[in-house]
Parts: sequence; C-alpha cells; structure tokens
Amino acid sequence: MFEATKILEKAKHSSFYLRLLNWSLNRMIPFNKPHGFKIIELGDYRLKALMPYRRSNFNHIRGLHACGLATISEFTTGFLLLSVLGMKKYRIIMQRLEMNYHYQGKMAATAEFVISKEWIEEKIVKPLQSQEAVVVPCEIKIHDEKGNHLTTGLVYWQFKDWTKVKTKA
Repeated sequence: MFEATKILEKAKHSSFYLRLLNWSLNRMIPFNKPHGFKIIELGDYRLKALMPYRRSNFNHIRGLHACGLATISEFTTGFLLLSVLGMKKYRIIMQRLEMNYHYQGKMAATAEFVISKEWIEEKIVKPLQSQEAVVVPCEIKIHDEKGNHLTTGLVYWQFKDWTKVKTKA
C-alpha cells in the first residue's frame, strides 16, 4: 500500500524514492504539473526544488514567469512544513505571499527553504499553546544555475490546531 510518510523518509536518501515522490506530487498537485517542478534535495529540515527553463514557465520575453516563481516559493515552503509537521495535528493554509524580483530568470532555477527543529518549536509549537492560530512568515530565495539571485519571497503560512478549526456543518 502507498504510504506517503515512508516514501518521504526514503526519498531523503534514495534517488529512486525521490523520483517516486516527484511522480506522486505531479498527480496529487495537478496544478503544478505543467511547470515541471522537481524536488532535487530533501532533508529533515531542508528542501530544494527545481523550476526548469522551459516554454510552459516562460513569460512574454522568454524569461521565467513571475507567477511560476511565486508558485515554486509556495510549493517549496509548504511542502517542507507539511513534511516536518505532518497533516494530522495542524491545519496549514497560505495567508499571504510577497515576492521581490531581483533578476530576470533566463535558465533553470532552484528554490531552497531551510528551517530547524528549534525554528518549528519557537515559531509554531510554542505559540499555538497559548494562541488559537499563528501566522509564520517563511523567507525563500530563488537562484538560477549561475547563482544569480532571482527572487526573495515571503510566504505567510497560518497554522491552527485541527481541534480548534471550526467548519460549517
């Protein structure tokens, strides 16, 4: 049977399972499939994703499209946070996204997001002990293959304990 947590854990050390994870993500998040995003490095508290330089990611002047760069910023931060925290204890939704564009992307680019166990504890776990919800800004930088700094994104994720989520009946 397909167990996401096992595949995720094995993908940190196995190229086969990393390919399987990427294949699965293309089916689970069909909106991202045309972009061809790929997770290229995955650790316990680190994720690096690739945005290929291809036609589906181009803007009108054959550079990487601003919306594609914003989407990979959201994907990279959100996926790492979900992989660390899991989906059962906390509800996570994007509240806001801010992008600063520094350089035109004319080749493949990578988005990298790094956190730590202490960061999770300080920004999410402890505040949720006394607050119903917490909004956490996650800074992510995107660089092209030559190391040019293309963007800096701030993705604001809202976390809430599932026991405090109110839904309509």
